[in-house]
Amino acid sequence: MLTRDGWLLFLTRCTRLFAYGALSVVLVFYLTSLGLSASQTGGLLTLTLVGDTVVSLYLTTRADRIGRRRMLIVGAILMAAAGLTFASTRNLAFLVVAGTIGVISPSGNEVGPFLPIEQAALSRVVPSQMRTTVFAWYTLAGSFATAAGALSGGALSAVQGYRVVVLLYAVLGVVLALLFTCLSPAAEVVVSEAGSLGIGRSRDVVLKLSGLFALDSFAGGFVVQSFAAYWFYLRFGVSPGTLGAIFFWANVLAGMSALLASRLAARFGLVRTMVFTHLPSNILLILVPLMPSLPLATLVLLARFSISQMDVPTRQSYLMAVVGPEERSAAGGITGVARTIGAALAPVFTGFLYARPALMSVPFVIAGTLKVVYDVLLYRGFAAVQPPEEPRDQTSLTPS
Repeated sequence: MLTRDGWLLFLTRCTRLFAYGALSVVLVFYLTSLGLSASQTGGLLTLTLVGDTVVSLYLTTRADRIGRRRMLIVGAILMAAAGLTFASTRNLAFLVVAGTIGVISPSGNEVGPFLPIEQAALSRVVPSQMRTTVFAWYTLAGSFATAAGALSGGALSAVQGYRVVVLLYAVLGVVLALLFTCLSPAAEVVVSEAGSLGIGRSRDVVLKLSGLFALDSFAGGFVVQSFAAYWFYLRFGVSPGTLGAIFFWANVLAGMSALLASRLAARFGLVRTMVFTHLPSNILLILVPLMPSLPLATLVLLARFSISQMDVPTRQSYLMAVVGPEERSAAGGITGVARTIGAALAPVFTGFLYARPALMSVPFVIAGTLKVVYDVLLYRGFAAVQPPEEPRDQTSLTPS
């Protein structure tokens, strides 16, 4: 049974992911309608993710000491400010400043300080044995919210234009800030001593996981939802409204897969579940651009989404399990920053490839191949590093 804080964190997750989903479907269309080229758009999205990296690192490594609620409110304000600026100007310099300092999600996925701090707070208010299941429902709720946002963003842009969706993003940032003010002290943690960047004994594990997560995110950056939607438009002439429907069902399937992940993890372990559900989804990703028609490409995309998110709640729960309670926000923030850095590098190359029609399908192949490499390295390095609640073959928390 979730506490009041638990339900509140689910609500903030849904509010934020609805905004991210709505924006992701139209963001590239909106920026190109302002007169930005594909290369400029890719560069802007990269700078946006770089800015999110700095903001997230600063806020998450201080959240356990200064206050999780305070840092969440600051992040929500930055999200609202970025959305308002994007809706108010077509000046590239202003867009770069707003995207770098504020919080903008071009992918429909989590960015900024929210996810690691919320998960640290959730881990504080739920028993360890329930953590993976709660994270699975948390992922499902976010996926449904992203799906609803993608559907609404596509439909709203078809009627009112792209700018209205960007304004909605800003308004939901304000709503998010108000919701975070209701978080109680039960979600906080007492920190007696903290190492640099808020982590101490878990430094080696966190840094090694960060490197692997950065590789996975770099691969994913080649197929962020905004560019994937744009690929369907360029290849098959799909309208924003239809794209909204496609990614609505994609995110619904992704969210439902998270629930199955918690059952698999209970039987096979977190790391094995991460790896052996992720590998086939990467093969499907490579197959998407090889499909000769829209129905087939959509079918393969949906099949990929139906298993692609099983590693998300397991990965998040695994990280919270192998670090101390006083390190959770920082550990989540550092690994999240690593993922953001990886994702930030990819759009520059993606924009370059999309600017050349003959190469616009290459990002899918690059992404799938790199993700397979990530899976192999993760299994080799961490299969033996088990969380305390799992049956243990060895007691060391240091990966081989």
